[in-house]
Amino acid sequence: MTMLDYNHNGGEFASSINHLIDVALEEENRQQTPRTYLGASRLGVACERALQFEYAHAPKDTGKDFDGQLLRIFAAGHLFEDMAIRWLRMAGFELFTTKGNRPNGEQFGFEAAGGRIQGHVDGIIVSGPNSISMGYPCLWECKSLNNKSWNDTVKRGVALSKPVYAAQVAIYQAYMEPQVGGISANPALFTAINKDTSEIHHELVPFDASLAQRMSDRAVRIIKATEAHELLPRISRESTHFQCRMCSWADRCWSLSA
Repeated sequence: MTMLDYNHNGGEFASSINHLIDVALEEENRQQTPRTYLGASRLGVACERALQFEYAHAPKDTGKDFDGQLLRIFAAGHLFEDMAIRWLRMAGFELFTTKGNRPNGEQFGFEAAGGRIQGHVDGIIVSGPNSISMGYPCLWECKSLNNKSWNDTVKRGVALSKPVYAAQVAIYQAYMEPQVGGISANPALFTAINKDTSEIHHELVPFDASLAQRMSDRAVRIIKATEAHELLPRISRESTHFQCRMCSWADRCWSLSA
């Protein structure tokens, strides 16, 4: 029996397998049921019109949908989160990620505006080691970042470095208060894992009530405008703005007269 030797053309061989993986991931993603709500984790995105397109399920520009590589990055992020949960529990934190910490249990979350605004939190910490000065219960949010992004977060803090995450934390603290009394009184624990080095950054994030209110008002504004078929302003007057160049609806947006 003759065995085929692919070693002389390893790049092409690897690309062929990766192509099949990415096609499968992209098809799996297409089969996902679209959200029927505005995700609270997205409210800090700079452009309100982009959030309108997202909320309305407007088709993305050609080539701007999630590709296989990005879907793999998302999947890896979930694995990093799972590891962080295990590590924190080993360190003595009582961390709940589902109600009752039941396997496959219901995730903590909230709904507002008749279910048109929803959010799901990574976890809630109810106690921890005596050597760590923290208030409980507190919100826990975890992100995995590349080395450059992680270093910037460590240097400047989540509020300045990652305003989208800061907005997410604030609105989660506000909307989870009716379910978990005291969660807005205690700073949230924000955990960031360096995907390149496995370094871990932990930061206490006090509740920013004004930020939470701005994000809540923004959500209502986006929903009302979208349902009234009114377009909110773009983030910029120039299509060359860096946010516009990165936007999945840039062609659609700039093809419109307003």
